[in-house]
Amino acid sequence: MSDDPYRLHDRLGFRLTRAARLMQARLETVLAPAGLTRLQWCALTAVGWEGVATPSALAGHLGITRPATSRLVTGLERADLIARDTGPADGRARILSLTETGQTILSRLWPDVAENQAHFTAKLSPEDQSALLRALALIAGDEAGSLDGL
Repeated sequence: MSDDPYRLHDRLGFRLTRAARLMQARLETVLAPAGLTRLQWCALTAVGWEGVATPSALAGHLGITRPATSRLVTGLERADLIARDTGPADGRARILSLTETGQTILSRLWPDVAENQAHFTAKLSPEDQSALLRALALIAGDEAGSLDGL
């Protein structure tokens, strides 16, 4: 063991986790009236605004496993937020799109979601924001694997 005393509040993992949980809790408060989770919001924006069109692309975009993506898409489909259609080539591929309800929810919630982001980014200068994003990319950059949730 090191000569340095263990200090939980000085640990990178603790600080990253705490900051992420604070941001998550505030965002979930915004999403709760619409019955959405943070992961569902991420999936809706990916399909609706970022051009992610297949379940496998969605899994890669979100960094989650294919089984987790399947459960996520099925739930969004049941809620009439996402439609899953067959692809034009051979009928095996699945193409994702937002339903009208999904588009309406994204548009309705966007101002509050944007305000949540602004709440936290306002605490940092533009230089600090850039440095933080670079540092997070370095930390996660060469780590392999997908998660069951985000």
